[in-house]
Amino acid sequence: MAEGPGVQRGVDVVNFGCRLNALEGDGIARAATAAGLDRALVVNTCAVTAEAVRQARQAIRRARRRDPALRVIVTGCAAQTEPATFSAMDEVDLVLGNAAKTSVETWAGARISLDFGVSAEQKVQVQDISAVREATPHLADRFEGHTRAFVEVQNGCDHRCTFCIIPFGRGPSRSVPMGAVVAQVARLVESSHGEVVLTGVDLTAYGGDLPGAPTLGRLVRAVLAGVPELKRLRLSSIDAVEADAELMRALAEEERLMPHLHLSLQSGDDLILKRMKRRHSRAEALAFIAALRLARPDVVLGADIIAGFPTETEAQARATRDFVEEAGLAFLHAFPYSARPGTAAARMPQLAPALVAERAARLRETGAGLLRRHLSAEVGRRRTVLVEAGGRGHTEHFTPVRLSGAAVRGSLADLRIAGHDGARLIAA
Repeated sequence: MAEGPGVQRGVDVVNFGCRLNALEGDGIARAATAAGLDRALVVNTCAVTAEAVRQARQAIRRARRRDPALRVIVTGCAAQTEPATFSAMDEVDLVLGNAAKTSVETWAGARISLDFGVSAEQKVQVQDISAVREATPHLADRFEGHTRAFVEVQNGCDHRCTFCIIPFGRGPSRSVPMGAVVAQVARLVESSHGEVVLTGVDLTAYGGDLPGAPTLGRLVRAVLAGVPELKRLRLSSIDAVEADAELMRALAEEERLMPHLHLSLQSGDDLILKRMKRRHSRAEALAFIAALRLARPDVVLGADIIAGFPTETEAQARATRDFVEEAGLAFLHAFPYSARPGTAAARMPQLAPALVAERAARLRETGAGLLRRHLSAEVGRRRTVLVEAGGRGHTEHFTPVRLSGAAVRGSLADLRIAGHDGARLIAA
């Protein structure tokens, strides 16, 4: 909320990175407001790439230029993994870690610190995230202005992929008990959210730390059985080697579990996968994809792929492009490799930045072609579209759609697909 040119009142949160960060950003805003923080900007950072960190620093400087009296607090994964980067900035008043960033108590303490002055030693308030053992998710009763709601069911990661800094920013894997998840989904459905997405840092690791070690598949079954009014259930990114048999059966048998999955694959070359310390091979990834299509023939898949990983040869880059073609992916999220200090890959022989950018561009071209192929195959079909704001929506397969006529926001509309523009479908 603004008051006069360049003057902000209340709490504004700027989120970078993943959906989980965006979900937690909502919790940060609520907690900081409840704690009485005012005229403050909270920058909820991402540590996945150097570019994400650069963008956060840029946003901080821009905000302080706009309002010199604004109080700036930095939190999130990059604040956890490299607090000195932000504490060294004159524009930053306080750096908070990831452990309890959605807690009212955290923000009450931050407000007191800011009101009474913060010394250089007190500017960084970052706890040891590796010691955190319980999930403290943000459980919103509704997502204002959104037809789709997100539920955090897991946080942290116990694996050590050589390129990834996230375990150092998020801590060990920890899960939300099934009963709490089911109750949260029920509350969201009561608030008129017809579609819910279960999300986490390493979603398929769900339950390993809970009594009885329930799996993600068991959780999916519990949600669908416990909330029969829920129209659509989705999953965020999953790891092929952790997908349990119950999850595969649920995909085959539960129509309300949407036929769209996003896979954490990262490469299509076996040697690069080994150097990444991934736990699957190219052949195993293709076999898993085949199993998904056997279970749910209409499933549509996306994946994360890294271009320009250290030591990657031209032949290996080509093998990855061939892999995504063979896998028949529809949605490709191609990352240029970014060295993160403290990771094993950062100590490997690096490729020239221009070469990394070039390979990422070629991978994106491949992805654009795969998307066009998927969109073209949808033309003439009837799809059930969740209607969103601005004449937009998404099909069962999470394919974006532009609506041609009026429809009730939040409703599920049965529409015929008349065409596409290369990026989204166009409904008749």
